[in-house]
Amino acid sequence: MRLPLAEVTKQYKDRLFAAAFTLCKNKEDAEDVVQEAFLTYYLSRKEFESEEHLKAWLLRVTINKAKNVLRSFWHRNKESLEDYMDTLVFPSTEAENLFEEVLKLPENYRVVVYLFYHEDYSVGEISRILKISESNVKVRLLRGRKLLKETLKEAWQDE
Repeated sequence: MRLPLAEVTKQYKDRLFAAAFTLCKNKEDAEDVVQEAFLTYYLSRKEFESEEHLKAWLLRVTINKAKNVLRSFWHRNKESLEDYMDTLVFPSTEAENLFEEVLKLPENYRVVVYLFYHEDYSVGEISRILKISESNVKVRLLRGRKLLKETLKEAWQDE
């Protein structure tokens, strides 16, 4: 017996997610585990004796994949942003606040702002590193600065 992937996904996704979430305790990791379990089903081409056999197999695969996530180097060595921030040394509280605000920027602005101000790359060099046009680098810098200015102005007015 072999059911189409769409049917299996519809029927078992919630159960597999619940099983993965109980182990991972993280929504994103659990979603990844469920996706990997369905991919394993799709690639296996295994025939099952019954729906109960299929369900048990999917749960076993999901649990094994969740355990793999928990054993992974990334999971064991990840640090929260707060813990990481505690290890950094800043010359002043203003510099620390600025760094935190830069980290809150959308990724495309954050990377350009970081490369320009922290690594001292020119617009042309950033363009070559990121493989985007110089005008795009300038636009991202402008927008990143604008967002920083707005958030820092709000913080300044609150104090």
